[in-house]
Amino acid sequence: MSAPHASLPSPASSHPPPASRPVWRSPLRGPRLTALLGVVLLAGITLLFVTGLLSYAAYNPDLGGGVNDKTPGKGLLGFYLFSWPTGPSWLYRLTQGLHVTLGIALVPVLLAKLWSVIPKLFTLPPARSVGHALERLSLLLLVGGALFEFVTGILNIQLEYLFPGSFYPLHFYGAWVFIGAFAAHVVLRMPRTVRALRERTDPAAAADDTGLVAARPDPPTMTRRGALGLVGAGSLLLFATTAGQSLGGWWRRTALLAPHGGREPGGGPNGFQINKTAAAVGVTARETGDAWRLTVEGGGRRVRIGRAELLALPQHSAALPIACVEGWSTGDQEWSGVRLRDLAALVGLGDRPPGVLVESLQLHGAFRRAALRDNQVRDPRSLLALRVGGAELSPDHGYPARIIVPAAPGVLQTKWVARLTFGEW
Repeated sequence: MSAPHASLPSPASSHPPPASRPVWRSPLRGPRLTALLGVVLLAGITLLFVTGLLSYAAYNPDLGGGVNDKTPGKGLLGFYLFSWPTGPSWLYRLTQGLHVTLGIALVPVLLAKLWSVIPKLFTLPPARSVGHALERLSLLLLVGGALFEFVTGILNIQLEYLFPGSFYPLHFYGAWVFIGAFAAHVVLRMPRTVRALRERTDPAAAADDTGLVAARPDPPTMTRRGALGLVGAGSLLLFATTAGQSLGGWWRRTALLAPHGGREPGGGPNGFQINKTAAAVGVTARETGDAWRLTVEGGGRRVRIGRAELLALPQHSAALPIACVEGWSTGDQEWSGVRLRDLAALVGLGDRPPGVLVESLQLHGAFRRAALRDNQVRDPRSLLALRVGGAELSPDHGYPARIIVPAAPGVLQTKWVARLTFGEW
C-alpha cells in the first residue's frame, strides 16, 4: 500500500526549478555571468540616470510657470533642480551626448542580462509568500521599466514617436519608476552578486540556489568568456557608430546608426544639421521678409525693430554648438548678432537684465515659446544671431533671427524669433 504513495511527487518537486525545465538548457547561464552583467549595468544605468536628470535641469523646467516644462505635476520629483549654468559652452553637448551614446551602447548588455535571468521570470508558483510577491512585483517594474525607458529613448533618438503622448513626461516618470525598482533590486541582490563574483566558478546545478544553472545543460557552443566578449563587441560597435553625432565635424561620418550622422547636411556656412525646416513648422517667406519686425518688451516699454536696424546695432560673435536632446551636435559654429543683454537695454533693463520669454513665428510643434534665465541673458555669448559663418542665416536655420545661448539644449535655441519679453510674463 505504501509503494504507490511513495511514487507520488512531493509538493516541493511539483514545480521544478526554472533552469531545470527542458526549455532552459543553456550551459552559459549562471550566477557569475549574471553578476558580471549586473555590475556593468549598475555603473551604466547610474550614469544614465544622472545625465538624464541633468538634461531635464537644462530645460529650466521651473522657469516661467511651465513654459519650458513638459512634465506637469512633477512635485517632489523636481527636488534637485538648479539654475542651469552657461559654462562651459559644451556642457549640454557633453552630458546629453554621453546620455544618448551610453544608452545605445548598453543595449546589448541589457539584452544579455535579461537573457541570463529569463528562467527566474517564469518561476512557479508566481508568489510563495507576501515577501516573494513583493520581490516579483519589483522585478516586473524593473524589467518593464528598463524596456520602456530604452525603447522610448531609442524611438526619440530616431524621431519616431510611436508611443502615445509626449516623450518628455513619459520618459521622465518612467525613469523614476524604473530607478526606484532598480535601487530596490540592487539592495536586495548585492550580497548575492558579491558572493557570485568572489566564486571562480558557478555552482553545480545540484547546489545552485539561484535557479539559473541548468540541471541538464546542452553541450556548450562557446565559453562564458566568449559570450561576454560577444556582448562587449556589440556594445563597442554601437558606441563607435553612434558617438560621432555628438562630436560633430568629421566624426559625423562615423555615426552610421545615428539619425543625424553618417551623412553630410549640406555645404557652406549653413551646411550643418537641423531638426525642423521652416516649411515643416509653417514659417513662410512672407512672414520673414522685409515686413518682419522684432518686438522687444520689458519694464513697461515696447520697441519694434527691423532686421536692418538690428544689423546697425553693435554686433558680437560667439563660437557655440547646437546640442540636441537626441544626442547630436553641430560642433562649434561662428555666430554673430546682437547680445541679448543689449536688447534688454533697449527697453531700459540694461544693468541687470532679467530672464526673457522668446516667441517664434512657427505654427506647428512644441517650443514655440521658450524661457531663458537671467544668467543666460547676461552671458556675453548669448545672442540674437543674424548670421552664421559670415553668411545670412538660411530659412531653415531661423532667418531672420534666432537665439543662440551657450550650454543650452537645442530646443531653447529658438528660430524665427518674433518677440522677446524681458521680466515677468
